[in-house]
Amino acid sequence: MTISRHFEIIYLLLDRKVVTAKELAEHFEVSVRTIYRDVDVLSGAGIPIYANKGRGGGISLLEGYSFNASMLTSNEQEDILVGLQTLAVTDFPNTDLILKKVARLFKKETANWIDVDFSPWGSGEKKKQLFILLRDAISQQFVIRFRYFNSLGEQSVREVEPLQLLFKKNAWYLSGYCLWRKDFRIFKISRMDQVNVSEQTFSMRPAVDAIKDAEKQAGESSIPISIRIASHGAYRVYDEFEDHMITKNKDGSYTVAANFPINTWLDSYLLSFGTLIEEIHPIYLCERLIKKLDKIKHNLEKKHPL
Repeated sequence: MTISRHFEIIYLLLDRKVVTAKELAEHFEVSVRTIYRDVDVLSGAGIPIYANKGRGGGISLLEGYSFNASMLTSNEQEDILVGLQTLAVTDFPNTDLILKKVARLFKKETANWIDVDFSPWGSGEKKKQLFILLRDAISQQFVIRFRYFNSLGEQSVREVEPLQLLFKKNAWYLSGYCLWRKDFRIFKISRMDQVNVSEQTFSMRPAVDAIKDAEKQAGESSIPISIRIASHGAYRVYDEFEDHMITKNKDGSYTVAANFPINTWLDSYLLSFGTLIEEIHPIYLCERLIKKLDKIKHNLEKKHPL
């Protein structure tokens, strides 16, 4: 369900008086069931919309109803336009048209003040289309199937009821109910491969705070770590850590104190700083990284002897 689709349903009914659920479903490329669900949402929001089934029936607004933009303050109208414009830059279907129509209803001009790209720099069209595929699977409630690579390097095939796209710490995640694990899970989108939308639909489950649950699980298996980073690593420090975690040292370097989960991801993350790292505590993490570096050195020398 989307705000943009709801606005266009109202707009169409104001213009055409009566529209069948089948016509609306074909127009929006969704199921008839989804249209009836939209009608229930609009009715619950106080819009006098109703559906008459059978021959000659259809969906219509109470006779004499008109959308009164003055019911919303100027700031509220601006907020609605901002929300629609944000959807428009995600390539959400028909949003540009809805934005223009709502802007006309509000008698306001819109400005292209935001641009969003959900794919990493330099990524191909396939990655850009993945976000759209997942978004559509969520809105139409289709089960998806994909191959997933976890932080341990293990791969598995998952079937998931997709519920929400999340953005956290410079990365996109999918929140959903995993039919394999029989529980709610979040998946890093960059680790998903061979994503396919099935014809199997699902009913919405009780909402969960996926980010809060994930943070709780991470917190239960994390320990405090201190990292000293060279002065020319300031861009990493301020990109990735909160101000209260950062201490600037007299020599210009930075000491970061934060909690990190203890798993193989941590080693890779620390190694990603390269020569920027000057010191790590607890000391056993230093020893573990040195062993990893020795292994890397051995592998490279074996393939490329000096």
